[in-house]
Amino acid sequence: MLVGTYTNGKSIGIYVYQFNNGRAMIVDSVKTSNPSYLAVSPHKDFVYAVNEDAEPGVGGKVSAFSFDALSGKLKLINQQKSYGDHPCYISVDKTGKWVMVGNYSSGSVAVLPVEKNGSLGEAVSTITHQGSSINKQRQQSAHVHATVVSPDNHAVLVPDLGIDKMMVYPFDPSTGKLDSAKLIAVNLEKGSGPRHVEFHPNGKWIYLVQELSGTITAFRYSKKTIAKVQTISTLPKAFNQSFTSADIHVSPDGKFLYASNRDSSNTIAIFKINMASGRLELLGHQATLGKTPRNFNFDPSGDFLLVANQRSDEIVIYSRNKTTGLLTDTGNRVEVASPVCIKWIF
Repeated sequence: MLVGTYTNGKSIGIYVYQFNNGRAMIVDSVKTSNPSYLAVSPHKDFVYAVNEDAEPGVGGKVSAFSFDALSGKLKLINQQKSYGDHPCYISVDKTGKWVMVGNYSSGSVAVLPVEKNGSLGEAVSTITHQGSSINKQRQQSAHVHATVVSPDNHAVLVPDLGIDKMMVYPFDPSTGKLDSAKLIAVNLEKGSGPRHVEFHPNGKWIYLVQELSGTITAFRYSKKTIAKVQTISTLPKAFNQSFTSADIHVSPDGKFLYASNRDSSNTIAIFKINMASGRLELLGHQATLGKTPRNFNFDPSGDFLLVANQRSDEIVIYSRNKTTGLLTDTGNRVEVASPVCIKWIF
């Protein structure tokens, strides 16, 4: 289990744990600045991390690491510019030859080539979004929040919190180029703040969580069209306190969907997925037993769901009932400062 963190407190960077039957044991750690999001290469021999900074004249950076499967050790290979400020999301295409990074503050996307030794080269494709929306505190400019590669490796989905759009760029895996001339711009409700998007395992449905409105929008997806199916709240009907939604994941079996809410909420919303239509039915909410669940993830078996509570400095481990989708606290914790991303190598 790999854990990315913010390093403006006690954390030094990325932590590696051995995970077994709901318990985690520290194996390694590596120092790097604000690795708030991580990505693992298809062959699981390289790990890539954003460095969510904005150095004057440079912007943010992206770090490439080799991973030794026997020892669990990470080793820095190189760093490259992220081609924008405060990179907050990173992904690797299905070939392992390209890394996509989203820069939040500058509203930009960059595609970087991966060399044979896992190192990153200079960007071959960059796109900067323009615009704003109605929330004057959060949407004065574009804010790219994710770069998600489609299952067929021919599109990159880019939710932009600042302009209330999800851009779907055609992607050429032979050149690394994003085709802005043929993009599909999906318009979301004004002020909703699209953040993270997740594909269903069947590749036909996608689910987009919107940070500012606390909603999830479900779509039918194909190469040529994206059709809205449903928009549903992640919050209880009577909830009237402050919140921001953060992360979204579909269970490995494709039967359930989970989304995290922060601030006064601090919950995981649990939905059942209609396997015929892709529509969602709210089952309930699980308290995260900590503050600010920015990110969460399933273990590879799908038996456990782990929640990274950023402001209470620990990861809470739940067991997951695969029949009902509901969560039960195991009592097990991972103490780590400012955890904000969980990824797996198995």
